[in-house]
Amino acid sequence: MTMTTEEAQWFAATFETLVANVGKAVLGKSRVIQLVLTAMLAEGHVLLEDAPGTGKTMLAKALAATVQGTNQRIQFTPDLLPSDVTGVSIYDQDSHRFEFHKGPIFASIVLADEINRASPKTQSALLEVMEESRITVDGVGHAVGRPFMVIATQNPIEQAGTYRLPEAQLDRFLIKTSIGYPDLASAELILASSASRNPAAALTPMITTDAVAAMADLATTVHTDSSVLRYTAELAQETRNSSDARLGVSVRGALAMIRSAKVWAAAQGRPYVTPDDIKDLAPSVWTHRIVLDPEAEFAGMTAEKVLSRVMGSVAAPQTRRPAA
Repeated sequence: MTMTTEEAQWFAATFETLVANVGKAVLGKSRVIQLVLTAMLAEGHVLLEDAPGTGKTMLAKALAATVQGTNQRIQFTPDLLPSDVTGVSIYDQDSHRFEFHKGPIFASIVLADEINRASPKTQSALLEVMEESRITVDGVGHAVGRPFMVIATQNPIEQAGTYRLPEAQLDRFLIKTSIGYPDLASAELILASSASRNPAAALTPMITTDAVAAMADLATTVHTDSSVLRYTAELAQETRNSSDARLGVSVRGALAMIRSAKVWAAAQGRPYVTPDDIKDLAPSVWTHRIVLDPEAEFAGMTAEKVLSRVMGSVAAPQTRRPAA
């Protein structure tokens, strides 16, 4: 079943309402809010690389308040254990059995703050839950529910005391972006509202978590022509063929692009994906999946430059491909 024009228009109107509501707490960052909501409705996760104090926690709280969900913040530190994230089974002497005590990962929106300050062992505790929305403790699976999204933050890698996220972990993030500092007008508004320490608490829920899950299901019905699928596959392949890249966009990365593009198209009131959707999302969905060759990186090459070169070398389709 393919999304209808009427459903696409409803989706776009609801999406705009959600963006506007979150924007009451996170001022001047509509593009970032749109990307984060896209990740949520594509049932993916977000990596924010930002300096402290740019509004990352506020974004997570505002998003959870808007969708009537729960939120948890986990401060990642070098001594954080995997069980501190997922939860642990504790023996109950009265019932003579182990009972599972849920960790902070069981929330609609989980802010994994400064994820690159934790050890690789603790970072890897997130792999299963980010991929399958469930965790396994002592051989027993526990679902985290829907919606579920991890918003992880990391300090710039040159800061002391950090661990670089492994490629397998980076590939689990649907989108990587940055909030950044506000513009002058937004900064003035933030200062004017300094009496309110938690603007997200004043937000009115715009939608239920069940409705968010329904929107996510609806987004999967957006039509993607085979020519757009071929274009996406060609772009991903070219990143892998680049002499400047040691690792290009994986198959998981290509699938992430299609999932994101479907939500992005519906958010603009279209029941179909266009090549422009792929171009618009590529920097956020793919840049963090490209691992540079050390010599190319030393020579000043960046993942952004590799992706830009690839986007310029692969022609976007102008017409639909005929059915096979």
